[in-house]
Amino acid sequence: MTENPVRYELIHICRQSGARRGILHTPHGSVETPVFMPVGTQATVKTMTPDELKSLGAGIILANTYHLWMRPGPGIISEAGGLHSFMNWPRAILTDSGGFQVFSLSDTRQISERGVQFNSHIDGSRHELTPELAIEIQTAFGSDIIMQLDECADWKQDKAYIKSSLERTLRWLERCMQKHDNHQQQALFGIVQGGVYPELRKLSAEQTISFDLPGYAIGGLSVGEPADLMYQMLETVQGILPVDKPRYLMGVGSPDYLIEGSIRGIDMFDCVLPTRLGRNGAVLTGRGRITVRNAQYARDFSPLDPECKCYVCQNYTRAYIRHLIKANEILGLRLTTWHNVYFLLNLMKRIREAISNNELLDFRNEFFARFGYTIV
Repeated sequence: MTENPVRYELIHICRQSGARRGILHTPHGSVETPVFMPVGTQATVKTMTPDELKSLGAGIILANTYHLWMRPGPGIISEAGGLHSFMNWPRAILTDSGGFQVFSLSDTRQISERGVQFNSHIDGSRHELTPELAIEIQTAFGSDIIMQLDECADWKQDKAYIKSSLERTLRWLERCMQKHDNHQQQALFGIVQGGVYPELRKLSAEQTISFDLPGYAIGGLSVGEPADLMYQMLETVQGILPVDKPRYLMGVGSPDYLIEGSIRGIDMFDCVLPTRLGRNGAVLTGRGRITVRNAQYARDFSPLDPECKCYVCQNYTRAYIRHLIKANEILGLRLTTWHNVYFLLNLMKRIREAISNNELLDFRNEFFARFGYTIV
């Protein structure tokens, strides 16, 4: 295989926790890890401009293949020069395969060895997503990191089904690799599945790393299973995944999961949490989540988070932001989202510093005590 366009550089391992600090090198810049990737579902992180994201320190974002395939389509994005040009984002982009969104359309989708058939959520039209098409679409996007098509099975499925599912995911990975020919610009990541069964997670991890890919994701977690089971699955694969390759925990972004995932060797995270909370008038603070749209904040002239240094907390009050949200002013949602994205990006910065200082477990204990989390 030719030299990978995405490379992981391990900088330090926390002596207290075993967490990793590193650098993810991509064709569109290098990113310090562990890193949180804001989600730009429709080639935009909701309510925020690329310049604003850059000002917050975002070095990599995620875009959703399913949504961009449905609208505006890979042809238009390719004509625009790829996603980076289309959305005016000069830094790194990771695209998912579309599999998670397709499998969430459980009422209309049908799975076969060939791929997945489903009805579009936009107009009900029938489509089929195959491993080859997932790669073809992401190639048109020009994203730095692309994902294989996998089956994201319900974690409550029985062991026999989960085993069959992960074996199909491995066969689909082979087909993705055969289709992937843009090795100079795009890195293909494989996805470890296996539900909540340790032996199946181990099997999937061992088989997936045998393909010698530039990076590996862990899928099928944070989908409703208890936190202790998720942590157990991470610990199961932690010693199997290569030390010199990035590890990506898909769809995870709550502060406790970011910290606990980092402790268990994860380098990359993504989640819609900060933007979704912001659109619902909720914000993350160092002492827990608050819903600023509630009436109790109508005369609260303090910042969203008195300890936060973001632009929003330095310039606006809870009372004003609540007023904007109640009045259906777009600025209110922009401000709550801005703060939430900053909060998680800054949390990752603090996690990286704690790793370098060999004190991530101490940092977790203090953060959890202030935020109101319980250590599992």
